[in-house]
Amino acid sequence: MRARVSAIIPAAGFGRRMGRSTPKQFLSLDGIPILIHTLRRFESSPQVHEIGLVVSPGTEERCRIELIEPYGLKKVARIVPGGETRQASVYQGLLKTPSEIDCVVVHDGVRPFLSEALLRRVLEAASETNGAIAAMPLKETPKQVREDGTVLSTPDRARLYLAQTPQVFPRKVLMEAYQKAYADGVVSTDDSALVERLGFPVRIVEGEWDNIKITTAEDLHLAEKILELRRDESRKR
Repeated sequence: MRARVSAIIPAAGFGRRMGRSTPKQFLSLDGIPILIHTLRRFESSPQVHEIGLVVSPGTEERCRIELIEPYGLKKVARIVPGGETRQASVYQGLLKTPSEIDCVVVHDGVRPFLSEALLRRVLEAASETNGAIAAMPLKETPKQVREDGTVLSTPDRARLYLAQTPQVFPRKVLMEAYQKAYADGVVSTDDSALVERLGFPVRIVEGEWDNIKITTAEDLHLAEKILELRRDESRKR
C-alpha cells in the first residue's frame, strides 16, 4: 500500500531581512506570490496527498482569500496559525496533521524552485530509513571561529553539507523528535537536527543549486535571474 504523504509548509515569517513591510512569502516573483510558486510544486506532485500551510497568526483568512482560492490550490487541506519560531510553526502544523498520514515533508514556503525530481529522490531515500534531507556539499573552505572572530579550526569540507528542504520523515518519528525537543528545552531551525538527537540515521540527498531560500532582497534578485535563465534555455529548445 502506498504511503500517504503530507507536506507541511511553514510560511509564518515576517521577512525582516527583506527590508519590506510585506511578508516575504507574499512578495511577487514573476507576477505571482513566492508562496504560490512553492505551493504549486506540491499541488502538482503525484507523490503528495495533502498540504498543511502554516502562516502568521491572524493571516489565515487573508491567505485563503488572496492565495489559496484565487489560484485553485485543492491540496491545501488546512491553514494553521504558526508560532514565534520556525520550530514552533512546524510543530503546530505537525499537531494538525491527520494520524492516518504516514510520511511528512517539511519544505520552506520561500523555496519556490523545488523540482519534482528532487522531491522524489528525498521521498525515496526517506522510505529506506528514518529520514532524508536535501543538502548541498560545500564549495568553499569552512572556518570555525572564536567569539573574537579569529579562526579556531578548519573543518574538512568533504564531509560538510548545507542543509536545504525538503526534509522528509515518518510522521511518528518527527512527532517524537519535536516532543522530545520541547521536553528538553531544545530549539533548532532544522527539523533533521531534532530527529538526529533521537539517534535516528538521516540520509543526505544531494540538493540542487537553484533550490534557494528567499530571505533577502539579494535572494529575490537571484530568483528573478533564475527565472530569466530558465526562459532563455526554454527558447533554445
